[in-house]
Amino acid sequence: MSSALERLKNLTNKISSYELARKKNLERLRELFEQVGIDEKVKNVEDLFDFKAINLSGISLQEENLGAIKEGKYLQILAIAYDKNAAVKSKNISLAYFGRVESVDEALRERIVEFVLRYRFEKSFMTLEHYHGMLERF
Repeated sequence: MSSALERLKNLTNKISSYELARKKNLERLRELFEQVGIDEKVKNVEDLFDFKAINLSGISLQEENLGAIKEGKYLQILAIAYDKNAAVKSKNISLAYFGRVESVDEALRERIVEFVLRYRFEKSFMTLEHYHGMLERF
């Protein structure tokens, strides 16, 4: 009995820690939304989640070399829009263009990487909730 109670307690702690992390993530995402200039193309943060994904060109998002610049490339935040009724189902939309990656201030580059990661973190929660809701049908 105490083992089951202990597992439930651990699970509750983990869930509340995820929810706290998610709340803090959204707060910081809202700040970065303006700091990196996405607000010039997208009216509000919630509209970002209409996109299928957000990618980055010019900087690595791979864990082993996160934030490493790709010499000679242009720094750009790209959103992938998806329309199942269109002839071409998905298209890339530039949300922000910063020029040659080498010439972009390092602090701004870090905020851009953080923005994309924080977007993906929240998007993963939304995906989890979506599939959880679908599974409730069974």
